[in-house]
Amino acid sequence: MSQNPYEIFQTECPEVAARFNDLIGAQKALKSLDAKTKQLINIAIQTANRNPRGVQMHAMMAKNEGATREEIVAAVVLNLHHSGFAKVLECLPAAIDGFEGKI
Repeated sequence: MSQNPYEIFQTECPEVAARFNDLIGAQKALKSLDAKTKQLINIAIQTANRNPRGVQMHAMMAKNEGATREEIVAAVVLNLHHSGFAKVLECLPAAIDGFEGKI
């Protein structure tokens, strides 16, 4: 697939995408966690959901918020005993690709 799945979502479902973007904005506005921590949590959640593309995107965003490669890798590996080895192995390369800007 050459087109970004999120772009397809926005094109095919503009009203739903707009509400989804509102939700993302509200979550970003939460003041109790800094932006880097939110992105590291998102990486852990995407790993638990076995979503390498999500891990890759959030790894890039986490780096932009100041996360180190080690912090990004740790957010993936933290899932090892919660979500299983297969999910970690599937998502770890995506995390590194995202950190390196390979989107």
